[in-house]
Amino acid sequence: MLTFIGLGLYDKQDISEKGLALIRSADHVFLEGYTSRLMGTTKEELEVFYQKPVRLLMRADVEQHPEELLTCAAKENTVFLCAGDPMVSTTHADLRIRAADQGIPTAIVHGASIVSAVCGLSGLQNYRFGKSCSVPFPQAHWSPTSPMDVIIENRSLRLHTLVYLDIQNDRYMTVNEAIVLLEEMARKKQATIPLYVGIARAGSDAPVVRAGTAETLCSMDFGPPLHVLVIPGELHDMERLYLERFAGLC
Repeated sequence: MLTFIGLGLYDKQDISEKGLALIRSADHVFLEGYTSRLMGTTKEELEVFYQKPVRLLMRADVEQHPEELLTCAAKENTVFLCAGDPMVSTTHADLRIRAADQGIPTAIVHGASIVSAVCGLSGLQNYRFGKSCSVPFPQAHWSPTSPMDVIIENRSLRLHTLVYLDIQNDRYMTVNEAIVLLEEMARKKQATIPLYVGIARAGSDAPVVRAGTAETLCSMDFGPPLHVLVIPGELHDMERLYLERFAGLC
């Protein structure tokens, strides 16, 4: 059996009671550490809390070489843990398909996701979000502008865009870094982004939520990771009021 368990947004206490019980009864526990991370805890703290050893998996372990994971799941009860909700990431959906192709039963225990958390923190209505996108750290001779295509299309439809920020090993993209990259993409595309919403440490006791222009948000310190961005489309009156009350929108 392979059970996908969402751990929630920030720390070890975000997991559901159902998920925790399944982890403690599992024969094998794997933790995915590349799509997102629980910044309010560590792998070692999770092992103490779960009363189980935890094996950390990175992108290549899941996408290219999941043999060990699937072998365990074919023989014994195995859980696959990830921050947020498991099936928000397409790489997890692919893993579930691979397991099913090998005749391995699968199940999902959902967790709180940034997809819904941004709505509560920003007041932007969930049904008004379009396609999401990710901003990667630029590499030598590679600096994609495709995220701006998504943003432009969503804004043309009066929809909001959730923008995931890159994680590379122990490097976490900040709101400030992402805005600089997006503004450069916008210049290349001859586009304008009038408003950003930056969110830091969703799910913690003290998340930071700020709305404003690129200049305004780039002058702010959002503190430790994880960060995420939203590019709003046309605001409903209630959305604007919410951002004014809870995100400092002027």
